[in-house]
Amino acid sequence: MLDKLALALVIIGGLNWGSIGIFGFDFVGAIFGGQGAIFSRIIFALVGIAALWCISFFFKRNDVIDRGNGS
Repeated sequence: MLDKLALALVIIGGLNWGSIGIFGFDFVGAIFGGQGAIFSRIIFALVGIAALWCISFFFKRNDVIDRGNGS
């Protein structure tokens, strides 16, 4: 569950950075009162923590479970 939450936050952050790069528009800042607003800074911090968490995905084993064909 924590992995999915972290991944969702990283995707939100990536989309926000993409909108800044392409359109010059900060969605998080616009929604939560500007880049300097405390709530925006909390969101940015959570996205950064989530990105650090997602680094661990590179080191996890990706085991595939063979469930067969159901027969």
